Amino acid sequence: MPTLAELFALWGQPAPALEVRGITHDSRQVAPGFVFVALPGVPLPSRKPLDGHDYIPEALARGAVAVVGARALELPVPYLQVDDPRAALADLAAAFHGHPARRLGLLGVTGSKGKTTVVALLHHLLQSARPPVGRLSTVGVRVGEEEDFLPGHFTTPEAPQVQALLHRFVAAGCRMAVLEVSSHALALDRVRGLGYEVGVFTNLYEDHLDLHGSMAAYFAEKKKLLDRSNFAVVNSDNPWTRSLLGRPRTWSYGAQGHWRAERVVEERGGLYFEVCSPLGRFAVELPMLGRFNVENALAAMAAAAWVGLSPAEMQAALARFPGVPGRMQLIQAEPFRVVVDFAHTGASLERALQTLRPTTPGRLVVVIGAAGNQDPSRRTSIGRVAAQLADLAIFTEEDHRTEPLEAILKAMAEAHGDPRRHVLVPDRRAAIRYAIGLARPGDTLLFSGKGHERTLERGLEVLPWNEVDEVRQALSAL
Repeated sequence: MPTLAELFALWGQPAPALEVRGITHDSRQVAPGFVFVALPGVPLPSRKPLDGHDYIPEALARGAVAVVGARALELPVPYLQVDDPRAALADLAAAFHGHPARRLGLLGVTGSKGKTTVVALLHHLLQSARPPVGRLSTVGVRVGEEEDFLPGHFTTPEAPQVQALLHRFVAAGCRMAVLEVSSHALALDRVRGLGYEVGVFTNLYEDHLDLHGSMAAYFAEKKKLLDRSNFAVVNSDNPWTRSLLGRPRTWSYGAQGHWRAERVVEERGGLYFEVCSPLGRFAVELPMLGRFNVENALAAMAAAAWVGLSPAEMQAALARFPGVPGRMQLIQAEPFRVVVDFAHTGASLERALQTLRPTTPGRLVVVIGAAGNQDPSRRTSIGRVAAQLADLAIFTEEDHRTEPLEAILKAMAEAHGDPRRHVLVPDRRAAIRYAIGLARPGDTLLFSGKGHERTLERGLEVLPWNEVDEVRQALSAL
């Protein structure tokens, strides 16, 4: 492990040769031997920011051997004053872990929509041909075939977690890693110092303006990924990414791109299409639902091809793709189709049901709940959409927390309005088994709302939960 003298020498400041056992910005995670970095809070219109400087006493009480911050302070431990604590946090974390990114070929994916799916596809392609490969994304971490999940809901965690994971990838023998890179991560220096073999920019739509202030600023943050990449893959069809097509060392994908899809066929079991690319033409079979996933596959293939995968390797891998965890994940196609998705708002449920309807000859059944302690309009929106687009809705629990589950289910039922086409099954496991028990050939069952999440909040309890495993167990019992 590095010493404090070695770490503080990066800023030319002397310090004792104390062993450093960790770097963190979270005072709750401080343990003896840690360096605590006091971050200024992120100002947002919706809330007053926290300030890490206020938590220095707690960090010291927990055993911090040094502190880094932006204020002029006198402390009983070595203190490093810097202009930018976020940059310092990233630089310290990278140095503490021995700069693991220098031993990895990184592929980064950013964009407003599709980045999680592109990351999962790209990791699967690389893992199939050049194992082991690391992956960091919204739906979890993979080290080769080993899967893990991070606490919290960050797309890209803070720099200490990023650097620790990169170190873990290197220790496991990975030579490449695929990262989902959010605009927050780029703006807040969570991925500072990382360089990428390939950067993928999927698209840009209005989002996160509370942080960025304008679409131009949002775009500028996303574009940083490409500026730090040796090669770029960009969407030819999105107005924002289209402006990047003139860059050198760039492939585009989409209707006007270097990588295009032709003769697209969508069936109950997935997608079939022909790829027109700089590597030639070849057919692809992909067990994913939704024509929009053709573009996601093109983006992943372009990035994989640039680092050396052949069409034959990509064809074989895509045909075996297990799906993105909890994102329109196809569990089985016949005799009735079973899909697990994360859709947990009226708008996202509407898109999911509209995607599934054209390839559902039988009934379209949805199992869904609504979270408690959140905007009540969400549950009424879900109820109305289920009434409009599903043949049967089974309303159940979804993180009702301290709010009475009965009240949430009642609101959804009233918004639905047709008692002949909805049923209330409060226990989610029972609801899953109820839906599978009534399924007929040709039906589609959509289990929506939990997706990739690994907990279920029931009252004050936080229970372990894996929706895909629950569904598969119910199918096995059937």
